[in-house]
Amino acid sequence: MVQLARKLTNLTIIGTADPQNETRVRELGAHYVIAYDNLGKELQRIGIPSVAYVASLTHTDAHLKEISEILLPEGRLGIIDDPVGLDTMILKPKCVSVHWEFMFTRSLFHTPDMIEQHKILNRVSELVDKGEIASTLGENLRPITATNLKRAHALVEGGRTRGKIVLEGF
Repeated sequence: MVQLARKLTNLTIIGTADPQNETRVRELGAHYVIAYDNLGKELQRIGIPSVAYVASLTHTDAHLKEISEILLPEGRLGIIDDPVGLDTMILKPKCVSVHWEFMFTRSLFHTPDMIEQHKILNRVSELVDKGEIASTLGENLRPITATNLKRAHALVEGGRTRGKIVLEGF
């Protein structure tokens, strides 16, 4: 997300990370990196009191209150995770709009613009091929075996993976 935002927008990119991943997030293109807990104080620390956009990739339900506090009136919140019981009424006083992203929506519902997902994925692959953004491959486990499948699950369930975990080959 950081790479795409940096490459495709003129926004100031503020990434969140724990201390051991701060350098990586900066390398990916973030102008600033803050801790993901206590977002308001972290933004104050870097001199940015509020933001117009938030892309919430994980644990949205745990951070929604803080997100609602840092978003400007009429701000935008993009979500890709699957928060349970998300009560967005907290966003109503600021008239914040919520935007969900699910890459299979167009194909699942055969939307008139279904070809756009193909175009988006092609554009991302072009950026990777040209070296303008880097792959987020974390680990490539091969071949696909019960042992590697268990290892992949353990890595993902541990909640501390860096990049994507790929299983390939038989």
